[in-house]
Amino acid sequence: MHQGEAALGSRAWAVGLLRTAGLRVTATRTAVLMVLAERPHAAAEEVLVEVRRRIGSASTQAVYNVLAALSAAEVVRRIEPAGSPARYEVRVGDNHHHVVCRRCGATADVDCVVGRRPCLTPSETHGYLVDEAEVTFWGLCPACAGTDQELEATRLAAGA
Repeated sequence: MHQGEAALGSRAWAVGLLRTAGLRVTATRTAVLMVLAERPHAAAEEVLVEVRRRIGSASTQAVYNVLAALSAAEVVRRIEPAGSPARYEVRVGDNHHHVVCRRCGATADVDCVVGRRPCLTPSETHGYLVDEAEVTFWGLCPACAGTDQELEATRLAAGA
């Protein structure tokens, strides 16, 4: 962190992001950014609960509007894993992917090994100017995989 640079997730950091993006600074926008800094890949409902806890009241529509505005301004990134609600993160401006647990939906960032966009080349573009490839890896998170291993060990111990 450079001198004068606000810490990720702080109010000063959130205010700075909003101002840099040319967005009006409001309590709801600031709270949403602070929540997303602490809870990467949070769904809108999770953000709503935490924003209300922090600032006392916020309408559902206000939080959804803030998420849409922040996404449009590219201050946050919206990801949509298949079968899951949209999730939001403040990690923008780089080319990274995600790994999602098939069972519990836990999501984590995966750095792109290529680094530049698009990191994949399609076999056919059909005339599109491709500038991004979105990659989602699917599997079981350590907690869910551990549960599977525990169940298997119990089944084997029981002679099943």
